[in-house]
Order: sequence, then C-alpha cells, then structure tokens
Amino acid sequence: MSVSPAASREYPERAALRFVLNGRPVDVWAAPQETLLAVLRDTLGATEVKYGCGEGVCGTCTVLLDGAPINACLTLGVHAQGRTVTTVRGLASPAGATGAAADGMHPLQRAFVAHEAAQCGFCTPGMLLTAYAFLEKHPHPTRAEIRAALGGNLCRCTGYARIVDAVEACVRARPGREDVLRDP
Repeated sequence: MSVSPAASREYPERAALRFVLNGRPVDVWAAPQETLLAVLRDTLGATEVKYGCGEGVCGTCTVLLDGAPINACLTLGVHAQGRTVTTVRGLASPAGATGAAADGMHPLQRAFVAHEAAQCGFCTPGMLLTAYAFLEKHPHPTRAEIRAALGGNLCRCTGYARIVDAVEACVRARPGREDVLRDP
C-alpha cells in the first residue's frame, strides 16, 4: 500500500494498516497505541464490536483474528496488519450466497434466536464468535465443554443456560438433524 506524502505529514504518528474485515479489504490509519477495538469501532464504524470492561475480562469485545477469538480491547490495531478480522457481521452470509439461509444468518445466530439466548444482546456478538471458533475446532463437544469454552465471556442477563442450550442445539442440528432447532 502506498501512503501519500500529504497523509504522512497530516498524521505523522499514525501508521497505514491494511487487513481484511469480514471478507473485505480495508485500509485505515491507526496510532501505534490504538487498540483494535478503537480501530474497528471508531475508525471503521463496526459498532457491533462492543466495549465492555477494557481489561480483557468480559469477552464483550471478542472478534476473530485469523479465526482465533481475541479481546479487541487488549490487542493493538497494528497487530491486524495483513490479517483477517471477523466480527459478528462476518458470520452472516448474504441471502443467496452459496449455503446461506434465506435470512442470511449463521446457524449459531438462528439457534440464539430460537433459544432466546440473547436478552439485552450486549454480550451476544462475543458469545457467538467465541462459540463459532470453538465449534470449528470441537464439532461435537459436551455441554460441559461448551460452558468451559464460553467461560471468558460474561453475561449478566441470561444465566448462561439458554446460551449453552443454543450452542448445543446448533451442534445437534448438524446435517441430518435440522429438526432440533425447531423445538427449543
């Protein structure tokens, strides 16, 4: 990526970043100390990434960096250089895309709706991304493994049972078991 001389003079303390966000390349300027959370929310307008504790404790700001869940509040934006960042919007597929449901929602998102796993919804993006990354590596987990995997994501509303129910239903609804989501 070439940086214009005018831009270099205007933002001498900022660096040009290029990464893929939800399948699309983005070019942004970021200060070396700026968190990925700030780059995503403040610079790119990705308000689906939430600010929670700012200390990496609550999991609210979880995004996927090259497929691995990370706390965006603790990760510097420059760490995204040349990498792939996925927010909860990246889980959804546009209607009509190969394998996408008519509503464009990922099966986990549909399971959260079917099982009423989101109340205020503040923790939901982080929960979904953490669950997604976990299921990619553990396609047939036990209920206890699901609970442990979500341990870094806090929710003050649901008591976790419905969230775990939703993830478990998504696991059971793998091909040949589509009926599971219809009966929360």
